[in-house]
Amino acid sequence: MTEKEKMLSCKMYDANNDKELLKERTDCKDLCHKFNSLLPSETNRQMELLKKILGKTKNDFCIMSPFWCDYGYNIEIGENFFANHNLVILDGAKVKFGDNVFVAPDCGFYTAGHPIDYERRNAGLEYAYPITVGDNVWIGGGVKVMPGVTIGSNVVIGGGSVVTKDIPDNVVAVGNPCRVLRAITDDDKKTDFNLY
Repeated sequence: MTEKEKMLSCKMYDANNDKELLKERTDCKDLCHKFNSLLPSETNRQMELLKKILGKTKNDFCIMSPFWCDYGYNIEIGENFFANHNLVILDGAKVKFGDNVFVAPDCGFYTAGHPIDYERRNAGLEYAYPITVGDNVWIGGGVKVMPGVTIGSNVVIGGGSVVTKDIPDNVVAVGNPCRVLRAITDDDKKTDFNLY
């Protein structure tokens, strides 16, 4: 089994010494660099590069620069996806976003992690577990989503949260570690902004 096959199978793999993975990451980061170097007005070229970088897209989406990812081909975004500045996606495993997902600035989605024991960590081993985000989700500024997490549909994740466990549908969740604060109800249609 190759290191890439191990990575895609959620097994421990060598990310630092495998020539195939090193080349794929370098190629992807070169494309990200080109994307990040474009003028904000160069929207057509931005879209061309994003479609080259990302594994699967729908028609209507926007990612503001700077944007960085590891491989790109493991990222799927739904219709009406918006990500503000400074999005980082470490996509050793699949990262899938549903429709109508809004991601605020300075967010990270990290499928990659490292062993607790220093011997394997120092040897360059890591793992990657998939991240899934449902439909109609708002991710607040500075949120970090950890390996293996699923965020349900119709969810708001409060700014600054670190999401280490799955979040169910139809809730507001906040904190470090992120926890469900409350359900989203019809009363939320009566206010402009009231997470709490």
